[in-house]
Amino acid sequence: MKHTVTYTVHNAVAEIVLNSPPVNAITEAMMDQLLQHMDRAARDATVKAVILGSAVPGRFCAGLHLNEMGAASFEHKLCLVDKLYTGLFDAQTRLGKPCIAAVGGTARGGGMTLAVSCDMLIASDSATFGYPEIDVGVTPAIHYTHLPRIIGKHRAFELLFTGRSFTAAEALQLGLVNELAPEALVLERARAVARLLGAKSPLVMRLGRQAFYKALDVEYRRGVASAVEHFGNVAATADAREGMAAFMAKRSPAWPSGNP
Repeated sequence: MKHTVTYTVHNAVAEIVLNSPPVNAITEAMMDQLLQHMDRAARDATVKAVILGSAVPGRFCAGLHLNEMGAASFEHKLCLVDKLYTGLFDAQTRLGKPCIAAVGGTARGGGMTLAVSCDMLIASDSATFGYPEIDVGVTPAIHYTHLPRIIGKHRAFELLFTGRSFTAAEALQLGLVNELAPEALVLERARAVARLLGAKSPLVMRLGRQAFYKALDVEYRRGVASAVEHFGNVAATADAREGMAAFMAKRSPAWPSGNP
């Protein structure tokens, strides 16, 4: 099996790196490898912190592989999204140690899901972000659960329903990003933060992170399950099929629900 996600350990920090050029589009194989590596880091007592990054210059993750999604059965689409939403949330919950996203370049859609699942987010000053799902007839359902709580209802609605991209500076101002660094230094900065957090008591970090997750939102797990169901409902519509087909054909969609 081709390895689209690599795993290495440096100075007690596990680095889980997406490596599927040209844009790190998410496939089921990628999600399987990512989740396996996160569980591996959770089990390794010598690992004190985790970094999620990318080996593709100028790209963090473009989101779901829409060509694969467009050709997939409904059951396959739902399985992939369940791994991205539920599987990733459960893996982060089990991790028991801090996880830092190192985002250099673009993060879109499901790539945003990967990034914001982490505890902290270090981005390049040239990075860009966005939730373009609505433009291909689907919805960024998981982000309905947490984004309004991070940046407020009205700003969240704008980003989620216009699908526009936004800069790293705006992401920092909104509170989605902890700090910015030049693209060449993003990974080094993430390593520095990981070493700082990794120097704390592993037991206190694990128990404190567990309590932090519970205090943050005791209903979040239920929201994740609801998001999977919602995505499935939307993905089954004629508009979703048209959006995927239009994307693959590189044309503007003609929404069936918009036709009289």
